[in-house]
Order: sequence, then C-alpha cells, then structure tokens
Amino acid sequence: MKFERHKFALSVTLLQCFGIAILVMVGVWMGHYRGGFAWDGTAKQFNYHPVFMILSMVFLNSQAMMAFRVFRNDNKSNVKLLHMIIQATAFAFGVLGLKAVFDFHNHNNITNMYSLHSWIGITAFVLFACQLACGFLGFLFPKFPDRLRAAYLKVHVFFGTAIFLLVVAACLTGITEKVLFTKTLVYKDLPPEGILINFLVVCIVIHAGLAYFIATNDNFKRTEKSDEEQACLLEDSGEPEMAIEETKDT
Repeated sequence: MKFERHKFALSVTLLQCFGIAILVMVGVWMGHYRGGFAWDGTAKQFNYHPVFMILSMVFLNSQAMMAFRVFRNDNKSNVKLLHMIIQATAFAFGVLGLKAVFDFHNHNNITNMYSLHSWIGITAFVLFACQLACGFLGFLFPKFPDRLRAAYLKVHVFFGTAIFLLVVAACLTGITEKVLFTKTLVYKDLPPEGILINFLVVCIVIHAGLAYFIATNDNFKRTEKSDEEQACLLEDSGEPEMAIEETKDT
C-alpha cells in the first residue's frame, strides 16, 4: 500500500511537470520563434490556436481527469463540481482556439477543414463538448435516474480517456502540419526551433501516457464506492432499485 502511494505521488508529480513544460514550450514556440500574438487576422492570431488548444484539450483536460484520483478521499459531490469547472474552462479556451484559426483562415482566404489534422481535431472537440453536456446533465443537474446513471458512468469514463487520446493525435498531426507549412524553418537541419518542437512532441506523448496510466490504474481509484458504482452493484445482483445516497466523507 505504501509503495502504491509513492507510485501515485510520483506519477502525479511527473504529470504536472510535463504539463507545465508543454505549456512553456508551446508558448516559447509561438511567442519567440513564430512572432508573438495579436488578434488581427494575421499569423500572429493563428499563434493563439496551438497555445489555447494545448492549454484546454491537453493540460486542463488531463487536470480534470486527475481530479477523481488526486481528491479520491474527498467528498464526491465536490470533486464532481471541480471536474466540471475545469472541463468548462477547457471548453472556453478551446472555443477561443478554434475561433483564432478560423478567423485566420477566413482573413487570408485559406480553405477550412480540409486537412487530416482539422478532421481529427474538430471530431475530438465536438465529442468533448458532448461529453461535457452529458456529464453535466447526468451527474450534476438534473441527474439521470440511478440505473441510467450507473450504466452511463462506464460510457462516460471510456469516452473521457478515448477523447483525450484523440486530442493527442490531433496535436501530433497539427504540429507536423505547422512544421511542413513553415517555409522559414529548415527542419532537416534541426535548428533550435526544431529541437524545441521535438521536445514539445515528446513531452506531450509522455504527459498523455502518464495521464492514461493514472486514470486507468485500479489502485488509484476512490476507496469507497460512489453512488453510481453502488447502483451498478444493485443492478448486477438483481436487487430492487432504490435511492442511493451520495458518498460522504468518513
């Protein structure tokens, strides 16, 4: 048990370190090497896109996923609320990131939604929005009935991790696309900007791996059963449906 606590603490610490490193590197890439930021329809407005999308769909999304692990001994209702607030914040930054790239394309007469990156990215964001809406309606307000909530919990958890992995795929294709379209970057010579990009991609992959490991490790789950998990047990045992109270701190 002590070993599992140390493993959990190390995993979360590394996750946060790589997450912060990702934000710093994408900020330096867009701010220093790509000319900075401005909301004027130029390439400087495009620079908001990778920063906001990585902030929202990678960093904040992973933080929301970790809420149920880091605060696994706290009141479940409070953790649900924290999870929703982080996800809603991620959604808001994601909308800004999408607006930045669409405005840039429209201002410069560039076709929207033609690349593999755009297809993967918009799919991930639409699924994320649906996940956010269903999570709010199902677990916060007005809440699905107990049996439906128990059944949907498994679906919600699956899609949460699946969408996160899809987001990582969108990031990798997007970074590759940006590198190929940047004529001033001689990538094959591996200049400082190229080295930064490589480290950024490696850190995104490691960050995603850590998030997936923590989110799917049974040893890191809450020790007491939630209301949805209790409903699952009732359903499996064939007992009559009954009201299930929210789990409280002991």
